[in-house]
Amino acid sequence: MKTPLFAALASIAITTVASAETVNFDNLKIGEAPPGWTATQTGSGSAKWRVEKDDSAPSQANVLKQSGEATFPVCFKNDTSLKDGFVEVKFKPVAGKEDQAGGVIWRVQDANNYYVARANALEDNVTIYHTVNGSRVAFKNINTRVTSGVWHTLRVDFAGNKFTVSFEGKKVIEATDESFKEAGKLGVWTKADSVTLFDNFIYGPR
Repeated sequence: MKTPLFAALASIAITTVASAETVNFDNLKIGEAPPGWTATQTGSGSAKWRVEKDDSAPSQANVLKQSGEATFPVCFKNDTSLKDGFVEVKFKPVAGKEDQAGGVIWRVQDANNYYVARANALEDNVTIYHTVNGSRVAFKNINTRVTSGVWHTLRVDFAGNKFTVSFEGKKVIEATDESFKEAGKLGVWTKADSVTLFDNFIYGPR
């Protein structure tokens, strides 16, 4: 017989799972940017966001691939709007001489104003930033192994001015910032010449 506490906890768990949304790009047209997303960049250059087939994808068989070069390529989902919640993605840094980075963005106001947490395989670190009017400023980072050619999991939980960044399921950064207090869109991010694959984009409210 289930106790009232067990029933309550089960109800909470079901509600939490039900409220999360997952995008795995598997049913989208290959060779094009995902519909309903803004595929662009912060700064100069020319980002190239395309849905591609990839046999290594955690969720077979498609991924979102960024293979252009720009200051900060960004791609965000137009119908998202979260003030407090979480965003998570699996990413695989494939190539890049200047950078091999993958990240998530949240509270996105536009292509020049958002929060970003990213991991970089050339620098072996994870960093959280705010990007205000196109200018990116770091406010905390940690050194940790980030391997090129391997799928990784990056997640941010955010509530008010408090942010928790997790890498490979482990909390690596806790930080606070006041730059963006309102709800915004969610998406993914790279830097410079990074060729990066993304899959299993998951998000939801608190």
